[in-house]
Amino acid sequence: MAILGLGTDIVEIARIEAVIARSGERLARRVLSDNEWAIWKTHHQPVRFLAKRFAVKEAAAKAFGTGIRNGLAFNQFEVFNDELGKPRLRLWGEALKLAEKLGVVNMHVTLQMNATMLVPR
Repeated sequence: MAILGLGTDIVEIARIEAVIARSGERLARRVLSDNEWAIWKTHHQPVRFLAKRFAVKEAAAKAFGTGIRNGLAFNQFEVFNDELGKPRLRLWGEALKLAEKLGVVNMHVTLQMNATMLVPR
């Protein structure tokens, strides 16, 4: 099995917090899938929740070699935790079609985080 690509993104948590303060739920609505949105609305740390998902989705789009464009949207990538709590990625719509076209059979997600920065690998 070959590696299609690796994606990395660094998110400054304070920047996400500032965007939410400025524009309300608009960023969350653009980034989150319907399932993620439902969790975000009641999450005890909504800024971190959104920052993690934003970073993972940016990294995934980079791994595909496309970024978020040409029909791909953030909400077509969904971050969830498996039964052991490990972050996983589920695809919908154009993101799923692209993954199938490229022969993607597995995706791996890791997150490194400190008080101010978040890095998916």
